[in-house]
Amino acid sequence: MNRPHILITGRPRTGKTTLISELIQRWPERCGGFITEEIRERGERLGFRLRTLDGRMAILASIHLTSPYRVSRYGVDVESLDKIGVEAIYRAIESREIVVIDEIGKMELYSLKFQQAVLAALNSPKRVLGVIHLARLPLLDQIRSRPDVVLFEVDGENNAAIKKRIISMVESGGK
Repeated sequence: MNRPHILITGRPRTGKTTLISELIQRWPERCGGFITEEIRERGERLGFRLRTLDGRMAILASIHLTSPYRVSRYGVDVESLDKIGVEAIYRAIESREIVVIDEIGKMELYSLKFQQAVLAALNSPKRVLGVIHLARLPLLDQIRSRPDVVLFEVDGENNAAIKKRIISMVESGGK
């Protein structure tokens, strides 16, 4: 296990996506995939958008979206996830050293294609750098328990220290 996958977890609003974004900025030419951003208006979170590292965007979930797939008050757009997010994962597997997946969570798990893409990335020779939801769900538990996964839990206070550890892991090529 000389090149473990790196997954970040933690409670909401502890800086998981911010940390991933900072790491991407350090290695922009090495990373492919997507991040998930909040959609906010007047301080209220209205949903989430996917933004691929090559600039494509789509709405992942919104309070205004009518969908059979729901997490809390958000309707989930599985078709957009499949078109934009899943495609970005496979493109990253083909052409980048680091596959960024932000996030492997409840909304995303509605897509079987997304689940397959995540497993393809984890089973590829590429390194996955991602965020994984805290929820105890079978696929998430399976991913967390893989011997080739190193899990970091951020709490908003330890993010800088975790960032240094991840940089060291990636730049040394191992743990």
